[in-house]
Amino acid sequence: MSEHKPHSAAGGQINPAVFYSSSAIIISIILFAVIAPQAADRVFKAVQAVIVANGSWYYVLTVAIILLATLYLGISRYGNIRLGPDHAKPDYNNISWFAMLFSAGMGIGLMFFGVAEPVMHFLSPPMGGGSTVNSVREAMRLTFFHWGLHAWAIYAIVALILAFFSYRHNLPLTLRSALYPLIGDKINGPIGHAVDVFAVVGTLFGVATSLGYGVLQVNAGLNHVFPSIPVSTTTQIILIAAITALATLSVASGLDKGVKMLSELNLSLAVILLLFVLFAGSTVFLLQALVQNIGHYTSNIVDMTFNLFAYQKTDWIGGWTILYWGWWLSWAPFVGLFIARVSRGRTIRQFVIGVLMVPTGFTFMWMTFFGNSAIDMILNQGITSLGSVVSQDVSLALFAFLEQLPFSTLFIYVALFMVVVFFVTSADSGALVMDMLCAHGETSKGVVYRIYWSVGAGVVAIVLLLAGGLGALQTMAIASALPFVTVLMIAMYGLFKALDIDMQKQLVQQLAAPTAAPMLRAKGAWRERLQVIMDFPDQKTVYRFVDTLVAEACNEVAEELRNLGIEANVVHPETGQIMLTTNHENEIDFTYLVVASEHIQPAFVQSDNSNAQEITEGQKYYRAEVHLGEGGQDYDIMGWSKEGVINDIIDQYHKHMHFLHSLR
Repeated sequence: MSEHKPHSAAGGQINPAVFYSSSAIIISIILFAVIAPQAADRVFKAVQAVIVANGSWYYVLTVAIILLATLYLGISRYGNIRLGPDHAKPDYNNISWFAMLFSAGMGIGLMFFGVAEPVMHFLSPPMGGGSTVNSVREAMRLTFFHWGLHAWAIYAIVALILAFFSYRHNLPLTLRSALYPLIGDKINGPIGHAVDVFAVVGTLFGVATSLGYGVLQVNAGLNHVFPSIPVSTTTQIILIAAITALATLSVASGLDKGVKMLSELNLSLAVILLLFVLFAGSTVFLLQALVQNIGHYTSNIVDMTFNLFAYQKTDWIGGWTILYWGWWLSWAPFVGLFIARVSRGRTIRQFVIGVLMVPTGFTFMWMTFFGNSAIDMILNQGITSLGSVVSQDVSLALFAFLEQLPFSTLFIYVALFMVVVFFVTSADSGALVMDMLCAHGETSKGVVYRIYWSVGAGVVAIVLLLAGGLGALQTMAIASALPFVTVLMIAMYGLFKALDIDMQKQLVQQLAAPTAAPMLRAKGAWRERLQVIMDFPDQKTVYRFVDTLVAEACNEVAEELRNLGIEANVVHPETGQIMLTTNHENEIDFTYLVVASEHIQPAFVQSDNSNAQEITEGQKYYRAEVHLGEGGQDYDIMGWSKEGVINDIIDQYHKHMHFLHSLR
């Protein structure tokens, strides 16, 4: 796997094989549902029944493997590997990064199911009677199970695969890149195209499912606030068309700033709504419930993970756990790509802890404060009408719950606004992700393709609602995840193989890095060594050193390598940089890059004005730092002789050859 290899030159250009294949599959399903809606409804139900009856074990097993693999990556030796070159720093500070993970964790799903799911499990648990104290514990345990670590492990592993291969190995930001350790450049052929097609189809139906849930809730909320607006399929189609048009307008005009502003506003409103529910209800009880729910969840997580109700026949698992696993898997390329884009520069351990724990913690608070409050109203406050509303129409659950709290009208409007904004941003972001998957991992150069996917998600949501309502949406979420989960298993194997190679290379590179030029280690040369250590050259001096002496050393080594039959090239990637690369064909290439990097002088050598607020040029100095394929090596060759630099290149090349030998 070549390091520092740029993305495909076709980046930004639509990949016809992926675009037209995925479009053909999606359009075929749409036409079938439009031409024969009743037959389509029967087929959708039959597909779901077959998958649940015969494939439930596969979904449960693969999601369990994903969770275990993600946790292992976080605690194992692989956790120290960085998502990017070794010298890379996170693009965002912890607070900003956590805020974006919160944003990713919030969505239509929490708004739709925050009240509905706990109440539904409370009223009708999979086993035993409902509306009891025991069913309260069971309801919260199951809700945490469906929205907790398993869901975020799916997102995390997809994001990790995308980020690792894109940022550390400069491969396209698409799932096919994970197969590079297994099939090499064949990822650019039919196999790679098929992987991306599965990802596009899964993403579209995942987005369409969320849009379907969202429009049901928007329709119910509007009817609750304005009774003259009916709850009907016609209204829902109009709403999907209107909100999809807003998302399409955003995509077409590139209003990233507006969408970002709306997302941040929605996050703020979510926190306000969460705190309102906490303090408007029984605060101490809800905090106690949160702690107890977490304990009950963690103590039962293994049993829940593998429970298929094999000895207790029930249809419950198909409508809940399998639906959720399919939904998360089909939604994973979208959320995974978003998380990958904001996580460059973090170690795998930091990534796993952040992605698993932060959104899961927020979700647990949301489900506890909303779910336990609603159940308490039904069980202890005599508001049984809330349970009846949820049983009859789950899309009304949130609004019926808020109606029981102070300032209900205000917060119902807030909740309705949040659902609409989630709807718009989900359609907008989903279109961008599908566009990238069809354009070699980059945004396509033509806005028409992003418009196409934005409209496509809305059309699919409308068609599936007409063909079978919520059941059709659920079926497509489950069915579209089936091929994707198989691809994901293969991609995970590719990730572990690449990580193992990376670890082997790190072990080889742990041989002592040089701290001084060989010519300065001669007897009696200690004064020269000390002088080099205490020298703090300016930019011009280091640039000249890199462009002349280091360039000459690289060219001489490259010429000798070519004489030995090895393809070698020397280039200037940027000002103040020189890079020597070798081509080892099917094996990992060698890269030796010297970069003139800026640093601040130690305080004890700075002038008296060093306490100034702004850093002056006089306080800066530059180092000629060595970078290899995996990133910066944290040593400086400024002041070395040409012979010393040549020997350093040979030393690093020798380590690289030893590393390649260890892989054979």
